Amino acid sequence: MAESILNYSTAKSLSDDYGTPLYVYDETRLREQAKAALAFPAPFGLTVRYAMKAISTRAILKLFDEEGLHFDASSGYEADRLLLAGIAASKITISTQELPDNFVDLVNNGVAINACSLDQLEKYGQAFPGSEIGLRFNPGLGSGGTNRTNVGGPASSFGIWYEKLDAIREIVSRHDLTVVRVHTHIGSGSDPAVWTRAASLSLKMAEAFDTVRFFNLGGGYKVARMDDETGTDLQVIGQPIADLLRDFADRTGRELHLEIEPGTIMTANAAALLASVQDVTDTGSEGYQFLKLDTGMTEILRPSLYGAQHPIYILQESPSESTQPVIIVGHCCESGDILTPAPADPEGLAPRDLPVASIGDFALIGGAGAYCSAMSAKNYNSFPEVAEVLLHPDDSYSLIRRRQTLEQIVANEID
Repeated sequence: MAESILNYSTAKSLSDDYGTPLYVYDETRLREQAKAALAFPAPFGLTVRYAMKAISTRAILKLFDEEGLHFDASSGYEADRLLLAGIAASKITISTQELPDNFVDLVNNGVAINACSLDQLEKYGQAFPGSEIGLRFNPGLGSGGTNRTNVGGPASSFGIWYEKLDAIREIVSRHDLTVVRVHTHIGSGSDPAVWTRAASLSLKMAEAFDTVRFFNLGGGYKVARMDDETGTDLQVIGQPIADLLRDFADRTGRELHLEIEPGTIMTANAAALLASVQDVTDTGSEGYQFLKLDTGMTEILRPSLYGAQHPIYILQESPSESTQPVIIVGHCCESGDILTPAPADPEGLAPRDLPVASIGDFALIGGAGAYCSAMSAKNYNSFPEVAEVLLHPDDSYSLIRRRQTLEQIVANEID
């Protein structure tokens, strides 16, 4: 997305109108990804729930709603944001580490909840005896590029451990609950064999409750931001899962409606972060050359947190014909604010060979549509949240989030 959408002229125009740093989202790519997700193989029906934690800006939520997607909320606050955006409560499910204080109101309004622990199940049963409930399981298997993106297996607290079936049955029976959904989410990966294994394990949980109608495999479909990374092909991942669902139906007579919860794959490569080179420095012949940007962990935390890799392009009025290895750093007073860490190693440095840049040139950081605007060190060093624009199919732009003001940063402080 980064090279094809923004050249220097467009970057300069956007900078003049909205300043930098600036998130730029591609409407065409977002809609294409929604359609691709809706084509996920599902022999007995499919619901695609966008995992809004990836990016929660209202315009993006409305766009996916228009495309026919439903929504996965990871907190009560996310559910409230969906409702404020005009999303129907019937399209929202919550799977959360922290049961919302207002979960009773949310459920009464039509939001569905997947209990993610025995305590959540107990509290739900006390509040809604005789009602329907979903269960999120930890199937004993996880996947992820690092331990920080692995949300399954014995080292993960997400979901109810699969061996606790007896405890679940006791709570369900005592509160006369009907289990209608089995949910699992193993993390971030692209290996079809791992997904097939996870689906097979989770189907055992669905088989344990003969009232289950919905089978939710969560999200975590890996995106290739860099050329040397392997992304997930939803059709390749989906076909063996569809076969498992057919086998399950043949064996039990039950046709399960499939749900998936993609986030990263929907948005990551549909956006870029436009920044300006605000300084150039070095640490001598035995050290490094540094480009300092006017962005960093305040907008894109993934490199500092995970050692995540993002493509970075230098946009110049007169393109440089020579390159040099550089470390790109952010604007925070924080040694960890590095945009070119070693892969999967936020402690390491990995210089990029980029065109020789000068102060005032632009840097475009690709793959910035997921877990960037929605997951960053916002207001660290009192930097404001930045603006966001949406690129329409006719090449026009519209502002979808204003830049935060200092007054908004301090609005809730009390003398």
